[in-house]
Amino acid sequence: APARRQGGFVPGQQRPPGDPAQIARGKTIYGISCTGCHGADLRGGDLGGPNLLRSQVALSDRDGELIVPIIQGSRQKQGMPAIEMNPADAKAVATYVRSVMETIGVQGMPPSVGRPAPNIVVGNATAGQTYFAAKCGSCHSATGDLKGIATRIADPKALQNVWVAGGDRGRRGTPASSARIPTVTVTLPTGEKAEGQLIRIDDFLVTVGLPDATERTFRRNGDVPKVEVHDPMKAHRDLLSVYADKDMHDVTAYLVTLK
Repeated sequence: APARRQGGFVPGQQRPPGDPAQIARGKTIYGISCTGCHGADLRGGDLGGPNLLRSQVALSDRDGELIVPIIQGSRQKQGMPAIEMNPADAKAVATYVRSVMETIGVQGMPPSVGRPAPNIVVGNATAGQTYFAAKCGSCHSATGDLKGIATRIADPKALQNVWVAGGDRGRRGTPASSARIPTVTVTLPTGEKAEGQLIRIDDFLVTVGLPDATERTFRRNGDVPKVEVHDPMKAHRDLLSVYADKDMHDVTAYLVTLK
């Protein structure tokens, strides 16, 4: 029998099967970093990300050459934020996405059709409350911003996607909140400042989206000009590399009690 091939619907889009260990690793990373926008089943999440099962990029990617640059920020202008993920992890995510394509039926049916929805409320709510107090309590409160969150977001899976991604602002059907967008202040040696949305930054250049909808790019030479990045989601991104599955399950089990 011919070897099983992965992904796509026409021969030009077929790839050899991915490494099972890399697929498993990519699935874990995807669950932590991507489900909020793209959904656990890749069909789009509550934060408004596109359906990857219908993405031409995902269908055409062969070895991460299309998906990895997007993860790393090549489509920030189109609303896809840069994810702090090293190339190996990004490539593992791409491998996992391609592996899911293999499960799509000939009519393009999502892989979850016909299966019962999984129960994700399997954690320990008491442990989740303790973890929340230690890791999240400096910015969030069960009696403040998160009061009634389980009523506002009744689906536990959606609730988990939202809190892992960093909040329910900019959910599907609503514009993305500016409160989630990184901003930057560039101070030139003359004292002139440019402030606005962070479009791009690396060791050599920084691009600022100014309030008048224009962009301005500055060449960097060490610490000149002075660049200050203000990322409201940094704390959440820092936690992405720290979360264990148990932590996520426990916190979700706690948050579903906040009716």
